[in-house]
Amino acid sequence: MLSIKTLRKVYGGTVAVDGISFDVGSNEIVGLLGPNGAGKTTTINMVLGVLEPDAGTIHIEDLDVALYRSRAIARTNFAAAYTPLPGNLTVSQNLRIFGRLYGVRDLSKRIEELLKQFDLAAFREKKCGVLSSGEQTRVSLAKAMLNRPHLLLLDEPTASLDPAAAREARANIREFTLQGTGGVLWTSHNMYEVEEMCDRALFLSHGRILLEGNPNTLPAEHGTKTLEELFITVAREPLTLEVG
Repeated sequence: MLSIKTLRKVYGGTVAVDGISFDVGSNEIVGLLGPNGAGKTTTINMVLGVLEPDAGTIHIEDLDVALYRSRAIARTNFAAAYTPLPGNLTVSQNLRIFGRLYGVRDLSKRIEELLKQFDLAAFREKKCGVLSSGEQTRVSLAKAMLNRPHLLLLDEPTASLDPAAAREARANIREFTLQGTGGVLWTSHNMYEVEEMCDRALFLSHGRILLEGNPNTLPAEHGTKTLEELFITVAREPLTLEVG
């Protein structure tokens, strides 16, 4: 679904992403992990075409994002805790507008499916700006599923949800991954969530991939008891984990 090769982005004298390469396969959830400032969101923004890389290539399926951005981005969708939908529009208005932007067929039917799936039917005529943060997150996830994307990009998607709502959201994302052919690139600071959801995890530090592997076996491979301990080690002492 996604292939990144030697991707690099520099802001002034700061290297935000330093020549990283990785893939996301069909029916795969890949966790992109690391402390704040590691390069996760910059990477996602380059995949979305919001930022232009200084070097490297991004392919979404067979399409080079640099050459065929519109066609490539039409196959993706995105949700993040820090990008709420327009607050002056109702839930149904937001879904309808984004559905039109993505050219979703049978849009009214698709909206009804998502309102039910994310338990949003009672909020359809409420403006998004008056919803709780958890309710807004559910609307963002519904928006992200509108076009049945081939590549789903999730940046801290459950950060503002209570445990029960987060569990339901994870179940919906897992169902999306297993039932279709899509892949997911997921950033999170919740290591328990990563262990539950991700098939692979990539640890970033200072724009470079330090570690990669199964999140359930990586800790033991690097001398820590839990994925959270490994995350802290990456954040505080990345040089002790330098590979290659």
